[in-house]
Amino acid sequence: MNSLAAVTSPPYDLIDEESLGRFMAEEPHNVVRLILPQDDYRDAAETLRSWLASGILTVDDEPALYVYEEVSGSVVQRGLIGAVGVHDEGSRVILPHEHVYPGPVRDRLALMSATEANLEPIFLLYEGGAGSAAARVVDEVASSLPPVLETATGDDVRHRLWAIRDPAAQARIAEDLRGRQALIADGHHRYATYQALRRRYDGPGPWDYGLALLVDSVTYPPRLGAIHRVLPGLALSEAVRRAKAAFRVEAIGPDLAAGLERLAAHTGTAFLLGGEEGFFLLTDPDPVQVERSMPEDTSDRWRGLDTAVLHRLLIPRLWGLEDDERTVRIVHHDAARAVGKARRAGGTAVILNPLKVADVLAVAANGEKVPRKSTSFGPKPRTGLVMRTFAAG
Repeated sequence: MNSLAAVTSPPYDLIDEESLGRFMAEEPHNVVRLILPQDDYRDAAETLRSWLASGILTVDDEPALYVYEEVSGSVVQRGLIGAVGVHDEGSRVILPHEHVYPGPVRDRLALMSATEANLEPIFLLYEGGAGSAAARVVDEVASSLPPVLETATGDDVRHRLWAIRDPAAQARIAEDLRGRQALIADGHHRYATYQALRRRYDGPGPWDYGLALLVDSVTYPPRLGAIHRVLPGLALSEAVRRAKAAFRVEAIGPDLAAGLERLAAHTGTAFLLGGEEGFFLLTDPDPVQVERSMPEDTSDRWRGLDTAVLHRLLIPRLWGLEDDERTVRIVHHDAARAVGKARRAGGTAVILNPLKVADVLAVAANGEKVPRKSTSFGPKPRTGLVMRTFAAG
């Protein structure tokens, strides 16, 4: 069990430099050597070939779909890992809800082209429910068969994997899923890479598909976490002073737990600012200033998102900052970690409530995309349990 945990990792974009160094140092066969190579992506391709040739990685003898289960405390999530068709965005088959940026797509395209592989699945949600044949197969397999893989990782998540090799069962699943629409929960840049790779080649081939975890959101409702911001170049006192031009500002004191409780209790747009001087709650933004800051072609649902107010009013207009990766750092879920980073830099942490799943679904169904780094669906699939090489289909 420990060996599997040691050679797998979180998705590539959740691994910071400290974690990467630890993964590299602790296990010579950790998958980070494939998904985050330190030198040339041709090295990742050579490593992949070497691991396949030596048996460190094995290829299934026959085509399979995989039932994948993650258990974190009381949260259980089950879904299917397999190859899904890659579609143009206009088809509305697989819906993005976030914008993508050229840099990460170029990076993942270089890696996929060099390795000729999908090294980690994207995470898709669809509405199935009790009448879904795919959902029934998933639960029948998980409840009646021993898993082919099982491990527990350091984040207190248990992972189990079952293989579905029966062609009849695969056909039932495919028929049930045909015609359904899926939302990208995680992996927007990787799905955009699938699309770019497909455009690169003429004619059919393995690039017409991409590796994905597909979860029925009715049977297994997703967990949606917040993504916090750290602005290392903005002192908390200055952030608070400027925010008063459009927000009601309340001093909370030095206790993060008290600040988080007040933030969670607020039903409208709210932000918790933290840093060396303690915590301040921002609420009740001036509706006139909010309206003036919003793009004209956006829906009321989009304009009501906390991240829309953050990215359109608070950061650029009140704080006068560029909303880019250098000025605004990202921290998934962990408010204490975000505050710690802000304090070490003498800056400001912006702690957010999670968006509502219904709002994200409604925005995506309307053809809109939420501001960057607005959502963190989970639990995310563990990287390294299932990969897909083009040579194997």
